[in-house]
Amino acid sequence: MPNLTNVITNTISISTFNRGLAGKIFEDVKKSGAKVVMKNNTAECVLLSPEEYVRLMDEVNDAHLLALAMERMSNYDKSKLISQEELMKELGISEEDISSAAEVDIE
Repeated sequence: MPNLTNVITNTISISTFNRGLAGKIFEDVKKSGAKVVMKNNTAECVLLSPEEYVRLMDEVNDAHLLALAMERMSNYDKSKLISQEELMKELGISEEDISSAAEVDIE
């Protein structure tokens, strides 16, 4: 993503849309990555390419998962761990149950 200064300085007026120049604006977004649309001298919205939007959402999701993992690790207590064998016994599952189970297709 371009640095924030480039994004902020790469602004366009809402009146540019009103003049029928949306196609040119969208092409500029594909080239520059983002445009800040101004209305009455106030930032109204930010235009991003679909690829940039997906990349940013992936980063947000990754940050959320990292924070969740760090929170869980802060509560990690090795003394509370149980082995796979203990878990299977607790759940009443045997190795034979697992090996005889049908294949599962995950789509």
